[in-house]
Amino acid sequence: MLSVMLASLMSSLTSIFNSASTLFTMDIYTMIRKRATEKELMIAGRVFMLFLIGVSIAWIPILQSAQSGQLFDYIQSVTSYLGPPIASVFFLAVFVKRVNEQGAFWGLIVGLLIGLSRMIAEFAFGTGSCQKPSNCPKIICGVHYLYFAIILFTATSIIVLAVSLMTKPIPDKYLYRLCWSLRNSKEEREDLDAEDWVAEEASDDDFDEEKQMSWWKKAYNWFCGFETKKAPKLSEEEKAAMEAKMTDTSESPLWRNVSNINGIILLAVAVFCHAYFA
Repeated sequence: MLSVMLASLMSSLTSIFNSASTLFTMDIYTMIRKRATEKELMIAGRVFMLFLIGVSIAWIPILQSAQSGQLFDYIQSVTSYLGPPIASVFFLAVFVKRVNEQGAFWGLIVGLLIGLSRMIAEFAFGTGSCQKPSNCPKIICGVHYLYFAIILFTATSIIVLAVSLMTKPIPDKYLYRLCWSLRNSKEEREDLDAEDWVAEEASDDDFDEEKQMSWWKKAYNWFCGFETKKAPKLSEEEKAAMEAKMTDTSESPLWRNVSNINGIILLAVAVFCHAYFA
């Protein structure tokens, strides 16, 4: 059981670090360095990951004092404070074509501020207990964190929809096969962020220099995962075939129904077990 918990924790940490590193590298670092090479982006992402590890270690004292030191309650409470805005934006972006960048941005910002206000107040005043209630104001901490997650999700959804309806919509040419109503479209989709970052292609001289580099530099590139082999050039037909394969959303009706039925059965079993053993 301990090995299972540690493996689950390590898997969650690596996914969080990788996702956060990717968001920083592609959304922030590329704004500063628009023509950064792939090797530079990889180094920036890994340095930022080291920074996140340092922040995580510094957060341990706060974790010990939150939720009376109960790790499971702490994880669930923090998820309830920070997760609902993200879930709301993803849900609406998939099923509501009218949602745009302005609505998603302000929904995330306002939702984050609401969630942080509850989290900071709870850390400052403590969670309390039945014998010693917390001094946290009832208007902030009077609702259980699971109910607070529902309220936060609803509030974020209202903000996202309101701001999106008051601003300019995203044209359909950028949304083909990205939202539910256009999932079966065969039109060619244009990339809305195509010009945000332009990758610099490595020249033949760069590969010639890599062939002449010292053994320790080759070992360093191997350890860091830097590719030293020249990538094969694809013809236009091969590029078109690869793109068609990557963007194909067709599925077999038989296996689609099997997956849906299995999903419903597993969901029903999980809900029953949770309700029965709770």
